[in-house]
Amino acid sequence: MRLLIATTNPHKLREIRAILAGLEVAVESLDAVPPVPEPEERGRTFEENARAKAAYYADATRQTVVAEDSGLEIDALDGAPGVYSARFGLPDAVTFPDKFALIYRALRERRRQDGPARFVCALALAAPGQVLFETRATVEGTIADEPRGASGFGYDPILFYPPLGRTLAELTAEEKAAVSHRGKAFRALRAFLEARFTRA
Repeated sequence: MRLLIATTNPHKLREIRAILAGLEVAVESLDAVPPVPEPEERGRTFEENARAKAAYYADATRQTVVAEDSGLEIDALDGAPGVYSARFGLPDAVTFPDKFALIYRALRERRRQDGPARFVCALALAAPGQVLFETRATVEGTIADEPRGASGFGYDPILFYPPLGRTLAELTAEEKAAVSHRGKAFRALRAFLEARFTRA
């Protein structure tokens, strides 16, 4: 089975391949197919965006596609940046350190450095014309007092994970995969695919 992951992000692809390792599945990114224009993300939830992307790329490539939409929710900021995590602060905040600075400034303005925050990952698996599987997973934490760690990507340096006493960017790849939102979502996908292969 060929499984197309709707991303060109090499960090995400590396994490996903590690989780799906051992399955009789060829995991490839969008770089493996002829270029397809990116769909506009109009969903109000991670689930809506993941479902729309999976269906769009499945129809456009005529392949089985996995799409995920993920981001950071901060309770003290009313759930922001949320579904706008990738576009948060544009056009001025181009880099993630820029985005971190905006988040810390907003928290200072509200005098709320502590409090719950989480990463969310919504995942959808689609074949042309149909959505086959959907799931949602989170990892709960708080915003670190400052960015720490260099082994993750995206917002990993600012989400502190209390059970391990470190940010996600301070975890090893194996530790992160065991607790992260994306790790949980893709393990659920793996279980679905394993069950499907077994029935077949």
